[in-house]
Amino acid sequence: MVLIHSVATDGSHIFHNTQSKKYLFLNGNSGASVSDVLPAIYSKLSVGPATTISCIIGTIKLKINRYVIVADSHTITGSILGNQIAKIESFRILPLVSNQFSQKNAEESTYLDLLNQHLSSATLYYSIDNKYDLTNSLQRQFTTENVSLDNRFWWNSYLSEEFIENGAQDFVTPIIYGYFKSHSASFNGPHPLDFALLTRRSTFRAGTRYFRRGVDSDGNVANFNETEQIFTNKDNQIFSLLQTRGSVPVYWAEINNLKYKPNLVISSRSALDATEKHFAEQVELYGDNYLVNLVNQKGHELPVKQSYEHAVENLPPALASRVNYIYFDFHHECRNMRWDRIKLLLEHLIQLNYTSDNYFHYDLNSRAIISKQTKIVRTNCMDCLDRTNVVQSMIARWVFQNQLTKANYLSKENVTPWEILDPSFNLFFQDFWADNADAVSCAYSGTGALKTDFTRTGKRTKQGALSDLQNSITRYYKNNYKDGSRQDSYDLFLGKFKPYQDSVESPFIDKRPPYLQLLPYLMGTSFLVLIAILLFPRGPITEWKNILVISGCLIYNIRSLLYLNKNGYQFVNWPRLVNLDFLRKIEIPGSSGVKYVEQDTFTTTVGKKKK
Repeated sequence: MVLIHSVATDGSHIFHNTQSKKYLFLNGNSGASVSDVLPAIYSKLSVGPATTISCIIGTIKLKINRYVIVADSHTITGSILGNQIAKIESFRILPLVSNQFSQKNAEESTYLDLLNQHLSSATLYYSIDNKYDLTNSLQRQFTTENVSLDNRFWWNSYLSEEFIENGAQDFVTPIIYGYFKSHSASFNGPHPLDFALLTRRSTFRAGTRYFRRGVDSDGNVANFNETEQIFTNKDNQIFSLLQTRGSVPVYWAEINNLKYKPNLVISSRSALDATEKHFAEQVELYGDNYLVNLVNQKGHELPVKQSYEHAVENLPPALASRVNYIYFDFHHECRNMRWDRIKLLLEHLIQLNYTSDNYFHYDLNSRAIISKQTKIVRTNCMDCLDRTNVVQSMIARWVFQNQLTKANYLSKENVTPWEILDPSFNLFFQDFWADNADAVSCAYSGTGALKTDFTRTGKRTKQGALSDLQNSITRYYKNNYKDGSRQDSYDLFLGKFKPYQDSVESPFIDKRPPYLQLLPYLMGTSFLVLIAILLFPRGPITEWKNILVISGCLIYNIRSLLYLNKNGYQFVNWPRLVNLDFLRKIEIPGSSGVKYVEQDTFTTTVGKKKK
């Protein structure tokens, strides 16, 4: 569909859908309204120039005003079954006000900044003309009658509520957050095919790396993504493979404290009910689950592994029979850059009856279902990013070999890996999975994925290791000093926090004691004074005045660093809109300030005595 947008002098925003021939009217005095004709009143009003937009993302009400968010431009990143898929490249947030003197304040401006932050960093995709349902897998679309949009992956569902309530469905464009790319190519000579990779990020328990971990009481896990690899051959046979990733479904967290390894805590509250809800839903949606756990069995990550195994071992028998747990010691098995040993995991899967012919296969000519995917691999590491993506790409590669054979691109007697037969196509495959890794990682950690040199080239390199070091340092900085506002941007966009009803007092007021607020700046000033004295001393550097200033700066910074090390919680950029599971603010007696402490249930702290 083509959407035409214009603005009238009364502040109304007018959208015209050239496909349905309907008009949508939005203003600050009423909700959305739809009409088949342009009302006569607009012939009396001055209407600004009409512009073509890509789609309407939705409407949102903040503290004071309502806004409509539109996508200005897009890029086509491929197609599925002939339906073009686009990535949103630019956007505008337009106020819905009845006059040009819209009320503004600092709190409202901060909410607008959060929306801009989210939309600027998110990788958002939609189907041109709404002809393809990106929220549902191919198997769900072809096997479920009257399938509806999957709210787990419908990223702008909250922003579309006003349109749906007012009968403006023609102007709703379902959007996903994740990754999509397709490519038409030839395999091993004159064998044309279409290859696509699609990842959908869940709206439930969505957020950033350290502020959304584990499971909630409803069974939703952090960083849950569904990835679908789609292959269509020259005979209109379509093949689809689904895999999922998601945080370990127990109550756990890593609490930022400015140290490189945050404080790992496992809640003393039993998570068995939440774990059961999670896997009951997973089995209902996907069939038998094969849980590939990649966390380390030693050191910092061990408590997460133990908690996961305890939860799985205590599932009800009927559910446990549908859940197969596999532990794969990724770092041990793949040490010394031997990442090809991931193939050992495939042997474990085969032993548990997960085979490479487990995928959806559909004949578009006869409209016949040839096979369904009845089992799924759910992979996790600590973050469900780097190790997870490497393993998922290896499983996808293994299954693709079977699909090529079924599509008659390889003979049944062939035992040569397809990537050796066609290295050029393998480059596309590797780039798709590496780009997918970066997209998922940026959404959760704020940087591209680690270990993508192996995904992209099939080899682990020293240059890749250096790139990983750079990304790790960047992650540390962002996760401690930037992710609070990034988490707020998630919660605002998804409707987890509604400023007009949840905010009486501005949540952005820093209530820490003034000294805590000023400490980083005082340390910076002290450091600059120290450097200035060392580089440009007044007289001999050993003069007592210089020695006194140098000693004072050194003592102050050392004492401050010791204080920061002990009280790191107080200096992290925490989210302000939605309370965290593991952290709470408490008022400081005799002060207007607050401090942060762990929740009472998160007291089994690794490497630390129980409180």
